[in-house]
Amino acid sequence: MPETPRVLAVQNGAKGGPGRFGKWLEAAGVAVDVVTAFDGSALPSRLEHDGLLVLGGGYMPDDDDTAPWLPATRALVEQALARSVPYFGICLGGQMLASVGGGKVQADAGAPEHGSTSIAMRAEAADDVVFGGLPQVVPAIENHIDAVTALPPGAVWLAETERCPYQAFRLGERAWGVQFHPEAGPERIRLWDAEHTRRRGLDIDELYAAAVTDDPLARAAWGEVASRFAAVVERG
Repeated sequence: MPETPRVLAVQNGAKGGPGRFGKWLEAAGVAVDVVTAFDGSALPSRLEHDGLLVLGGGYMPDDDDTAPWLPATRALVEQALARSVPYFGICLGGQMLASVGGGKVQADAGAPEHGSTSIAMRAEAADDVVFGGLPQVVPAIENHIDAVTALPPGAVWLAETERCPYQAFRLGERAWGVQFHPEAGPERIRLWDAEHTRRRGLDIDELYAAAVTDDPLARAAWGEVASRFAAVVERG
């Protein structure tokens, strides 16, 4: 009986686990091994897993003084790219893919995005093995002020919003980065700092209610994305 393929998930914050994306991967037959790098858990120096998932966190990809595990994380991303190991980066993880690949990431770039946000698929997504065939617009939870401002050379731009153009992209044939949070359901919004959110002119209850309304479409689309990424991992 063949061994179950395994994905290494790097968690960069206490509230930033793989969430339902991890559950979807496991339902599709891929095991998820989470390393809570933010609390000092050691990352491997060599990527031995069949895939790599780097999650979000309140850092820039090179905030090494604040988050001393980031150099080791970048090294894993570099290995994934060099060896065509399937990679999926979420928020910080997507920004890290852009940075490692030669693109640009900027702090406080443009208008912030918080709560359920409409993600528009670009024509280039039609032929993508992970994003192809999704609805033209899919909601996803956002919570960022930093953003990718230039894609790496050769990257394929897959999805956008008006405030933050580079919402999803592919680098090479087996690495994807997204700015939004496909792993987060509406309940994640309840964990946000209410006072910090109010200072941005937003209301937690309103953001939560909007996310609940949007969730059936979000769940269906991002569950499909996770399943397709699992298939890429399984193909080896």
